[in-house]
Amino acid sequence: MSRYRYPALSESEVTPKALFDARRRFLRRGFALGAAAAAPGLLWPRDAAAWREALRGRLGGDLPTQRLAGGETTTDYEDVTTYNNFYELGTRKSDPEVYAHKLVTDPWSLTVEGEVDKPGTLALEDVLSREALEERIYRLRCVEAWSMVIPWVGFPLRDLLKRHEPTSRAKYVLFEAIHDPDNLRGQRRSILDWPYREALRIDEAMHPLTLLAVGMYGEVMPNQNGAPIRLVVPWKYGFKSIKSVVRIVLTEQRPTPSWVAQNPEEYGFFANVNPQVDHPRWTQARERRIGEGGKRETLMFNGYGEEVADLYAGMDLDRHY
Repeated sequence: MSRYRYPALSESEVTPKALFDARRRFLRRGFALGAAAAAPGLLWPRDAAAWREALRGRLGGDLPTQRLAGGETTTDYEDVTTYNNFYELGTRKSDPEVYAHKLVTDPWSLTVEGEVDKPGTLALEDVLSREALEERIYRLRCVEAWSMVIPWVGFPLRDLLKRHEPTSRAKYVLFEAIHDPDNLRGQRRSILDWPYREALRIDEAMHPLTLLAVGMYGEVMPNQNGAPIRLVVPWKYGFKSIKSVVRIVLTEQRPTPSWVAQNPEEYGFFANVNPQVDHPRWTQARERRIGEGGKRETLMFNGYGEEVADLYAGMDLDRHY
């Protein structure tokens, strides 16, 4: 039996602060924060705890909340943090939690480059100091036909991109995750061509629903869920929401994401949630909501069609899957 459960909320309600406070107390008892050396490629001459402590201070107050999952019940925190895919830490659903301590997140920097007028590398605390945080409660639908509802904390990706001033040649946005095979056991295996990469069209990246998340359930993002900063694109299958991002590159040519390179017949560039287009090995018409019994119908665009369908007007979504 899960220890905590969030109630279903109406559109006008915010996530109950008392429940978040209880979660904070639980986490602080259960997880010790240890100092760690910087991972290769992430060296930054800063106090290693700078971004974390600054973020904790901001999460301690009330944040604007948007409930964008209808009246659906939020998935229990323990389920979200113990059942997920993060192949850098292993291929089993339990591996990310077990090996989360091996992901070095202090310090952290984020590079934005390519077709931008203002490229640069910033410490994460400097990135966050410029952005207004909010809570957004989204559905998450995995390509493996399971789903969750998660209260993320973050800021729109478009806010970050606008600060770096994309050029007229910027048609796509490539995201690259941490590469640290010395610490990340999964990267010592040829599961994928590491580091993990994902990509969006520029209009998808600039869409107001597309989020860069740094926390969830009112807490700093757990390592196993993609700390310290990850992408969340709620109308696409979960593998598009790349974890532990270190680099963002705006390009004129369409990049090849990791799963598309690995198996293009099973994983398309767009990866929009579509119950009418099955995976070669299973149906996408129904899904299993983690923490619930039985299955439910999958919604087109994961229920966000009113907001995003116009991005794909005139496209054959059976072919451009």
